[in-house]
Amino acid sequence: MSECTHTADLPGTEPAPLSATCLECLAVGSHPVQLRLCLACGHVGCCDSSPYRHATGHFEETGHPLMRTFEPGDSWRWCFVDQQLV
Repeated sequence: MSECTHTADLPGTEPAPLSATCLECLAVGSHPVQLRLCLACGHVGCCDSSPYRHATGHFEETGHPLMRTFEPGDSWRWCFVDQQLV
């Protein structure tokens, strides 16, 4: 498995979350299963187990490659480009 090179592009500090939940889910009346935080801009989207997969959609629209879990007690990060934990 290769190393993710996208972590070098992260800002020095993590961006502040733009919301406390997935606003796209709220807009369509859905409930996110779990939340993800974009490490480039602070967008909060729902995970791929949620019906609309807004975190993945955000990556597809923006190209922002890295996110982290936005769930209390969890601390993992994911690279969409390399499809691996970082």
